[in-house]
Amino acid sequence: MKVVIPGGSGQVGGALGRALRSAGHEVVVLTRRAAGEGQVCWDGERLGPWAREVDGSDVVINLAGRSVNCRYTPENRRAILDSRVLSTRILGEAIAAVEHPPAVWLNASTATIYRHALDRPMDEATGELGGNEPGAPDTWNFSIDVAKAWESAFFSTHTPDTRKIALRSAMTFSPDPGGVFDVFLSLVRHGLGGTNYPGTQIVSWIHEVDFIRAIEFVIATPTITGPVNLASPNPLPNRDFLRILREAWETPIGLPTTSWMLEIGTFLMRTESELVLKSRQVIPGRLLSAGFQFTFPDWPSAARDLVTRWRR
Repeated sequence: MKVVIPGGSGQVGGALGRALRSAGHEVVVLTRRAAGEGQVCWDGERLGPWAREVDGSDVVINLAGRSVNCRYTPENRRAILDSRVLSTRILGEAIAAVEHPPAVWLNASTATIYRHALDRPMDEATGELGGNEPGAPDTWNFSIDVAKAWESAFFSTHTPDTRKIALRSAMTFSPDPGGVFDVFLSLVRHGLGGTNYPGTQIVSWIHEVDFIRAIEFVIATPTITGPVNLASPNPLPNRDFLRILREAWETPIGLPTTSWMLEIGTFLMRTESELVLKSRQVIPGRLLSAGFQFTFPDWPSAARDLVTRWRR
């Protein structure tokens, strides 16, 4: 297959591209700073010569979007929203215009589109989208608004010959530096990996291996279309998530942190506390019903694997 990955130069895109190339597929990455073989320059906003790569391709996997690992200043909010919505719209224009459109278009989305959920899990069929829940911080509502606008831009594009799948991904954990797992492990390594109070908030996650396998699975399964949750079938409370990570690192000490301590810490780290305070109780209903089997369905085995690979 020929696979085009807009925004494929980031951590998740890099891992996905390597896996697809190892499987024998041709991979073309669309990036703002093309710097190597298999990379083509685009700006994520306007049609250009890059559209020729889409014509005749088999699959497009759009991962473009400014990192949310930042403070939600007005400038950053605009960049986060525009980088997702505009890139999705222009890809839709390209796919609609080319003579030989791809058979499948996968577009990144996010599991944070669901409401803060302590009471029950959220799957694709019965999950409740979030937005303006009583007491929800403005930053949480912003993330939900971005997710809704992102998916609206994706599904409103008329591409009748292309199957479309929105990837509502939970936090994707890999041992690579700078990723979300690196953030959590850094807390544990520095003795700060205790419960993030209240500790009952649910952590949804997916191992890098299963993220890639799930992508390959939905491409190969023509009956799957629409939103798909990319998450382990076994989310767990924050207190258990961090305890298991401490055990994998083999450290008994982890200082707990209150919400106000997290707000100060994330401010100093120039990021937002939503990562650890919002309860994301997301399960992969459509993957499971289609017969997908996870390599790492449970956090203990995933944590041990990730720690071992991080140390290497």
